[in-house]
Amino acid sequence: MKYADYISQIEIDSLWSGKKHIVWNLDRRVNILSGINGVGKSTILNKVVRGLALGNNFMCHLPKGVLLKVEPKDADFIRYDVIRSFDRPLINADMVGKLDVGLVTELDWQLFQLQRKYLDYQVNVGNRIIEALQSGQQGAAEEAKKISSQKELFQNLIDKLFSDTGKKVVRTENEIRFSQIGEILLPYKLSSGEKQILAILLTVLVEDLQPYVLFMDEPEVSMHVEWQEQLIDLILQLNPNIQIILTTHSPAVIMNGWMDHVTEVTDITLDEE
Repeated sequence: MKYADYISQIEIDSLWSGKKHIVWNLDRRVNILSGINGVGKSTILNKVVRGLALGNNFMCHLPKGVLLKVEPKDADFIRYDVIRSFDRPLINADMVGKLDVGLVTELDWQLFQLQRKYLDYQVNVGNRIIEALQSGQQGAAEEAKKISSQKELFQNLIDKLFSDTGKKVVRTENEIRFSQIGEILLPYKLSSGEKQILAILLTVLVEDLQPYVLFMDEPEVSMHVEWQEQLIDLILQLNPNIQIILTTHSPAVIMNGWMDHVTEVTDITLDEE
């Protein structure tokens, strides 16, 4: 089983009832798809994501019309995840209501699932720290500290982002909890913008520094403009091995040095002959 490090090219044949052909050459790190409403940004992203999902992540089984070139070229699988922007009410709210944690929206449900992944991530990190300390090798303590550094970085970043409202990550808890003026808050009590940035950074953290593709469809919705400007840099801080592929309407997302990574939909669209 060999995993790809990143996608080098996306090709979609016969998009929009056979009228258009898409060829998009991708950067190793950051790729931003832009264009006016209705031009097809989300359609392109969704086509690729659905293809990966239907193919069970197996590159050779992508649906007809979707071709991904990856590096290394002989990889069969690719790790990926998807962040969307819409904090809509849960359709199956009655079912998840039995969990008694106050899940109301799709973003709440996403955070609930990420909590499970966060627990698994911490177990994995803890086991690696124990293994390093028990190795008896020189520099074992430094290695253990290095292993735990990404989790600490994540907590520090969230504390800084939420500092204006006085929220801090409770670092003695196994799950994500926040303290605010003596009160303990579950993530589902945060604002929509806070939930969105938390979901993105938590998704990136639990990838555990693996090469990974993160698809994001207009992630800036509900997010303060200052957070939009920091978004790409925050993601790359948590995982420098990640590849970002996102759509956006917000100029703020690209303001922090990412202008050269923007591609217009019209520039990668060819008319079918």
